[in-house]
Amino acid sequence: MIKVIMLVLGGGAGAVARYSLAGFISRIYPGLFPAGTMVVNLAGSFLIGLLWGFSEIFNISPNTRTFIFIGFLGSFTTFSTFALESVNLIRDNEKWLALINIFLSNAAAIILVFLGFFIAKAIGGN
Repeated sequence: MIKVIMLVLGGGAGAVARYSLAGFISRIYPGLFPAGTMVVNLAGSFLIGLLWGFSEIFNISPNTRTFIFIGFLGSFTTFSTFALESVNLIRDNEKWLALINIFLSNAAAIILVFLGFFIAKAIGGN
C-alpha cells in the first residue's frame, strides 16, 4: 500500500511540476514550436539519468525509487504530448519544425540521460 501512496504523491508532484515548467517556458517562447514540452522532456531525461546514477551509488529504498522514477518522472515527462505536437506541426504544414522537434527531442534526451548518469557517478566517485 505504501508503494501506491508514493506513486500517487510522486505522480501528483510531477504533474504539477510539468504543468508549471511547460507553461513558464511557453510564455517565454510563444509560437508554434512546442518549447515547453521539449524542455520538460529534456529536463526529465537529464534528471532520470542523474537520479538513477545516484540511486546506484546510494542506498535508495524501493519506495523512494517508486516516488521518483515511476511517480514524479513518469508524470513529469510527456511522450504522448510530444507525439501529438509533432503531428500537429505536420498537419499545420510546419514539416521542418516537426523534424527539428522530433530529432532534438529524441537525440538530446538520450544524450542527457547519459550526461546525468555520468555526472552522478563522477560526484559519487564511482
